[in-house]
Amino acid sequence: MAEQLRMTTVINASPRKVYAAWLDPREHSAFTGSKATGGSKVGDPFTAWDGYILGVHLELEPGRRIVQAWRTSDFPPGSEDSRLEIVLAEVAGKTRLVLTQSNIPDGQAEQYREGWDDFYFAPLAKYVAERPARKSPAAARPRVARGAGAKSKAKPPASRRARPKPKAKPRAVKAARGKTAARKRTRRRA
Repeated sequence: MAEQLRMTTVINASPRKVYAAWLDPREHSAFTGSKATGGSKVGDPFTAWDGYILGVHLELEPGRRIVQAWRTSDFPPGSEDSRLEIVLAEVAGKTRLVLTQSNIPDGQAEQYREGWDDFYFAPLAKYVAERPARKSPAAARPRVARGAGAKSKAKPPASRRARPKPKAKPRAVKAARGKTAARKRTRRRA
């Protein structure tokens, strides 16, 4: 018979930040410290912990809910995937994360309970708390005054910027070139 577990934690960040960190492979890799791959659409496969965890996104509600077919390489051969559901809710400016995992192979639920606490909840909370909020692309662009007589403060393209002069050649190269030129002058005189 399969096992099930349900866990709850509160993370000091918005549900949007928590959702993005969980689904974006770069952010997932950053907070877990191990490689994660995959997409962020329903039906996309994913991996985490250098391939130890793998699955497929079944349902996604941005900033609110993630449902995955989920398994590890510790699942017995021929066993079905477990079902992982993560529900995110904003509570007083923080996120309450409720994780429900069902259809876990017999005898493995307790090891995953410890794994979720130690390798997901604690590092995720630290990561999203330390990560600055992303600015929207429009907010990141510098504002430039427009209109009659307005001068742009934007930098010119790299091709128009003053380029540094090349470094002087080492003395040995200069000396060798000087000797070659002296030999040519001597040959011409002879």
